[in-house]
Amino acid sequence: MSQHPSRRESLPQSTPATVSLFASATSWIESDALTQCQQVAALDGMIHVAAMPDLHPGKGAPIGAAMASTVLYPFLVGSDIGCGIAVFPVRLKRAAPERLAARFPDLDRPLDPELDADDPAWAVVEGNVPAGHVEGLGTVGRGNHFVELSRVGTVFEADHASRLGLDAGDLVLVVHSGSRGLGERILRAHTEAHGASPAPDAAAYLAMHDDAVRWGSLNRRLLAARVAHTLGTEPTEPIVDQCHNLVEVRDGIYLHRKGAAPGDGRDVLVAGTRGTPSYLVAAHAGAAANHSVAHGAGRKMSRADALRRGRAKHTVEELRRTPVGSLVVCGDRQLLFEEAPSAYKRIEHVIGDLVDHGLATPIATTVPLVTYKTPDAATAPRPDRRDSRRRRGRP
Repeated sequence: MSQHPSRRESLPQSTPATVSLFASATSWIESDALTQCQQVAALDGMIHVAAMPDLHPGKGAPIGAAMASTVLYPFLVGSDIGCGIAVFPVRLKRAAPERLAARFPDLDRPLDPELDADDPAWAVVEGNVPAGHVEGLGTVGRGNHFVELSRVGTVFEADHASRLGLDAGDLVLVVHSGSRGLGERILRAHTEAHGASPAPDAAAYLAMHDDAVRWGSLNRRLLAARVAHTLGTEPTEPIVDQCHNLVEVRDGIYLHRKGAAPGDGRDVLVAGTRGTPSYLVAAHAGAAANHSVAHGAGRKMSRADALRRGRAKHTVEELRRTPVGSLVVCGDRQLLFEEAPSAYKRIEHVIGDLVDHGLATPIATTVPLVTYKTPDAATAPRPDRRDSRRRRGRP
């Protein structure tokens, strides 16, 4: 890995497409990620690549970038179409992390339309499930996905926070998840036939893509509803729900976002880590940034490096309680190390770069109380009889 000093100015290149990096000279940017940006800029039809301060290498394309082109490239969005972050207000009489961590439901177990027909979380579903895809419905997924109970910390813009119904000390559920297997199925069907080439029928791809985007949003609502009901409160509508893996058509141009949130006048939750605050920002990015902002802190270590270094420095129990005093529910020990706060860039630097480049204004922070990754056998609630019958009936 290398640190790359950079400015708002376009990086030199030999193709007509431009590449702009919105990061300061002190921000950690891997040279491999910049190389990927240049490779994307060399694609046929590419117009402009805007790299965010959370930029890091991805599979085939950089993560933390918004890429405008006259043709549609499915691989630039990737397999988790519709991945995004939603914020839901929640009201609880007591917010003791130890007590609440033990009450989180098993979000690895999908909701079954027949076996779970009486689950109150279904009330958030209006109409049919997009694409009829019920596999994985109501589950959070692995990797950097999470469901987090947080408390609103510092409020920077009181009037804006008030319009969202937020005040310091309020509780929110932050849900980061995508389209699960649906997006992967869509990308695989394209790559098996066309590899990394553009979509031969953009309209056909976009129809499937839009289903995955709607599915991801619905799933975030289901996840929040499952947690709310289990914690003894009523679900609420999200005050923020922005997708950061998608294609947007703007004036006939395909704007691919991979790990970049829409920044054209919308409110966005820029995720920190499970051991740092996240930032709710008012985004106001223009054309130079492809109307986009960062979606999170961005990795500074590969998963393999995070696992190796983490095991040398920390125990599992140390990683279950974070520097801000919150608890992590995660039964997957490897994932605990891979997603350790030290594996990510400093969120304050990312937000600072967004502010310095005029892309966003902080509204408030959210500070973790409980971060759910996977069910923990030591704290998970006991399954009810219906769960037992379901497991016995599985092949």
